[in-house]
Amino acid sequence: MEERNRANTVISPIPSTLIHLSLVVAIYNEEDNVIPLLKGLNEALSDYSYELILVDDGSTDQTVRRLKPLLEPHMSLIVLRKNYGQSAAMAAGIAAAKGTYIATMDGDLQNDPTDIPVMVQTMQEGNWDLVAGYRQNRKDGWLFRKIPSIIANAVIRKSTGIRLRDYGCTLKVFESSIAKNLGLYGQLHRYIPVLAALQGARMTEIPVKHHPRVHGQSKYGIGRTFKVISDLFLMIFMQKYFQRPMHLFGPLGSLLLLAGVIINIYLLVVKLQGHDIGQRPLLMLGVILFLSGLQFILFGLLSEVMMRTYYESQDKQPYQVREVIRNKTKRD
Repeated sequence: MEERNRANTVISPIPSTLIHLSLVVAIYNEEDNVIPLLKGLNEALSDYSYELILVDDGSTDQTVRRLKPLLEPHMSLIVLRKNYGQSAAMAAGIAAAKGTYIATMDGDLQNDPTDIPVMVQTMQEGNWDLVAGYRQNRKDGWLFRKIPSIIANAVIRKSTGIRLRDYGCTLKVFESSIAKNLGLYGQLHRYIPVLAALQGARMTEIPVKHHPRVHGQSKYGIGRTFKVISDLFLMIFMQKYFQRPMHLFGPLGSLLLLAGVIINIYLLVVKLQGHDIGQRPLLMLGVILFLSGLQFILFGLLSEVMMRTYYESQDKQPYQVREVIRNKTKRD
């Protein structure tokens, strides 16, 4: 991925007539952060035509009560019925966004809104579909935050082939159509670059500022590492085999089936020679391999049928067109 070091770049504001930005901020139990959050956003984006979409993910403190009287005409607050998780909250905000560009950031004051203008300008100048931030000087603890993050980033980078430094940074700016087709659910917000790459998005990353948490408690812990690993299997499948699941299950099933057939033929020959094979563990292994191979192949066939049903029943296409170029030259 091409990178641009713009950490200390000073830019002139983009005129509000040239851009409309939707900023989506997911918040959960941030009652002490909402006032400085809104103040910082208003100062950082005063030269932009933008809408602010705040999504409360089922807060149990006074977050919603404190936000309501602070809302201005360009702001909206979406309150979810319960705590669905960051991915669902981001999806709700993105679905409501009307901007040409959609930015996402955390509501805990650790992301810096002054980075958003730099990211938008980077996006416009490079014609990117996604500009991701990476926390150059991350202000988190090493044991429970930095070390697990470093390991997770390395594993995701190696497994998916998408070369970003910081998958966990929420501060990102998207082209609207990319953001609205991410398909966020579960805890897939960590894999937004992978989901965007599935759409053929052109992306880059730039360094962004990061602040220590002052108010409230972090919603992340060491336990999220196992969720990241679980979701990684899904991302690898979606990236490599979603449109051709038989290429994953077929070879594996064929290998197991072949091994089972070879073992069973061998045992059949032994049986014909008059030997007892009923007590041999090899017989059980041969049967298990044979049945497992059949199951993998059948599962691959069913997955193929489901994939085709997914596209055909909804009139979907397994591709997206970036642009159409036609030859306008007249022919005699």
